[in-house]
Amino acid sequence: MESARTYSAAMVRTRVTVPVSAGSTWKPAEMVTFSDLIDDGEHIAVTFAPLSSVPLVRLHSECLTGDVFGSGRCDCGPQLDESVSMIADAGGILLYLRQEGRGIGLYNKIDTYRVQDELQLDTFAANRELDFSDDSRDYRVAAQMLQALGVQRIRLLTNNPDKQAQLESAGIAVDEVVPTGTFRTAYNDRYLRAKVEHSGHTITFAEEAI
Repeated sequence: MESARTYSAAMVRTRVTVPVSAGSTWKPAEMVTFSDLIDDGEHIAVTFAPLSSVPLVRLHSECLTGDVFGSGRCDCGPQLDESVSMIADAGGILLYLRQEGRGIGLYNKIDTYRVQDELQLDTFAANRELDFSDDSRDYRVAAQMLQALGVQRIRLLTNNPDKQAQLESAGIAVDEVVPTGTFRTAYNDRYLRAKVEHSGHTITFAEEAI
C-alpha cells in the first residue's frame, strides 16, 4: 500500500461548533470537514477540547445499522458511545469515516447479513462468498485528516491492530494503544469471535453466560 504522503496534503474545509451528547451531558465539539482527501469521501473529525500534543484518537467506521438503529449484530453502536464519552472527558479527536460495512457499502453489507443467515457463515466468510475482501478499509485518509489538523502523534483508542499499522505506515506515530470495551451479547458473539480469529482484534471474552 502506498503511503499517504505520496498524495497532496488534505486541507481543513470547514469548522463549526456543535453541542454533542456525551454520556449524560452535552459537550461542545468542533466538527471539521476536509478537502483533497485521497478517496473524496465526506469523512469528518469531531474534536473535543482540550487537545494535548498527543491526543486520544478514535477511528470509527460508519455503521448505520449499529450507530443509528442500535443493531445487536455488531458492537459498533456501543463502541461509538464509549468513544464519544471518553474523548469528550479527556479531550481528543473522533474521526468518523464513511466506510460502511468494512468498506463495501451499506447495501452490500445487508447482502452479507442475508448470506450469514442463509449459509450460517461468519461476517468474513460471508464477504468472501460475495467476492468481497475481508476488510476494504483504507486508513490513509485518517492519517491525512490528522495531518491536516496538525496532529502527528496520538494515543489510539482501538482493539483493531490494522488501524495502528496503517496509521504508522502513513506517518502517524502511535504512542499508546488504549483498548475499547467489550460489548458482547447473544446476538454478536459470533461476530466478535470472528474478528479475533480473522483480523487479530484484541477482545477479551468473559466466561459468564450471555
